[in-house]
Amino acid sequence: MSSVANVALMQSVVEIEQHVAADGWNQRPRMFALVPTAELLVTQPRMAAALGLTDEAGPSGGIPTFTSIEQDGLALDQPLDEMLGKMVWPAAVEGCALVIETQMLPPSAEAQIPRELEGAALERWVAKHPERQDVRMAVGVLRDGTRQAAIRLRSKDSDMEVLSGPDLVPNLATALLETFEE
Repeated sequence: MSSVANVALMQSVVEIEQHVAADGWNQRPRMFALVPTAELLVTQPRMAAALGLTDEAGPSGGIPTFTSIEQDGLALDQPLDEMLGKMVWPAAVEGCALVIETQMLPPSAEAQIPRELEGAALERWVAKHPERQDVRMAVGVLRDGTRQAAIRLRSKDSDMEVLSGPDLVPNLATALLETFEE
């Protein structure tokens, strides 16, 4: 994993989270393909133009390293792991990012979780817990294993309060990386 890829992915994940945040809360999961911008300019000039990308900025800046392309038609009527298990990316896609909303408990509340609860029953229990936090997680990965995440708490709904880092949502990052395995 190069530091350039790490920085480029972090920039993309933060931009995607901010894009989704502009639409407010209570959204469905949203998936984005990450395509190298320079390659998109060469191989898909009409798409690049439609996205407002030009090569006028030059290599010194202005062109993001990755262009995110939202994927429509996700099978949202199935569990996330099943949906991800069916995903296949073309070779031109260098990475992907998924944005989902969920509820989390602080570590201090995890000891209160009844052991017999699973699935929907556990989700209902968490939803009623007074310490629960609504969160939006944007997790991005590249084929080479680079991973980044951005997390926004509903209680601190500000771009300045978004947490970011490579190890914030490791299980989801691993699941996204598996969409690139053949």
